[in-house]
Amino acid sequence: MDVSSGIFYRRNLPHIVRYDRPLFVTFSTHDRWILPPGARTIALRHLIFEHLRRIWVDVAVIMPDHVHVILTMIASDHFDDRAFSRVMKSIKGVSARNINRLLKRRGFVWRDESFDHVVRATERSRAKFEYVCNNPVRAGLVESADEYPWLWRSWIEGAQTRVSAPHTP
Repeated sequence: MDVSSGIFYRRNLPHIVRYDRPLFVTFSTHDRWILPPGARTIALRHLIFEHLRRIWVDVAVIMPDHVHVILTMIASDHFDDRAFSRVMKSIKGVSARNINRLLKRRGFVWRDESFDHVVRATERSRAKFEYVCNNPVRAGLVESADEYPWLWRSWIEGAQTRVSAPHTP
C-alpha cells in the first residue's frame, strides 16, 4: 500500500486517512453528555495508552462533552484499510466500558462516528496544536491551558516518552 495516497472509507461520514500526515480527530459524547472529572481522566488515559503503540499523539484534550486529538498513524507491517477505525474503536470502546464501570451506569458514552480530516501541508500544524490546547480556555474552564488537567501534549507531558516524533510544534 502506498501510504501517501491515503485510505478512503465511509460509514455515515466519509473518512480519509493518510499514514504520512497527522489527522485532526474530534469525537463527542452521546447526546452531548457531560463527562464528570473521573471519566475525563479515564478517556485521556485510554487515548494516551495508544501513543507509541499504534499512533503518535501530538496533542489531545478531553473536554466535558467532546475530545480533540491530533494524531499520526504509526506504520507497521500489519497496516490495512481498517487500522484507523480499529484504533478509534479501541480508544472509545475500552474507555466507555471503564467510564460506565466507574460511574456504575450502562449505556453509550461516545457517539459512534468521529469527525476527522487530514492536516494539510498548507495548514500550519502549530496553529492546529494551539487550537486544541486552548479549547478549555475558550470554553471558560481555565484561564491558561496549562491549568487544564485533561490536556496532553507530546512536547510537554509526553517528553519522557519521546523517541522520534513524526513532527513537532
